[in-house]
Amino acid sequence: MADDVWTRDEAESPCVQVCVIHPETRLCTGCLRTIDEITAWSKMSSEARRAVMEELPARAPQLRQRRGGRARTRARREG
Repeated sequence: MADDVWTRDEAESPCVQVCVIHPETRLCTGCLRTIDEITAWSKMSSEARRAVMEELPARAPQLRQRRGGRARTRARREG
């Protein structure tokens, strides 16, 4: 017997439990949402959630850029 009481027609949360806010982009490195979107998620309409979900893939390249790695750290020490 199917339990339709728990079935909802809303976007699921994109949270992957990796909650780290990137200091430059201000996006969560796990789900790619902004702090404001994360905070408001439970109060957003289904349509608003879907709109955010559609934007997330386009945000991924913002976090793929390296910040310098070892070379940058070494340059700072020697600089």
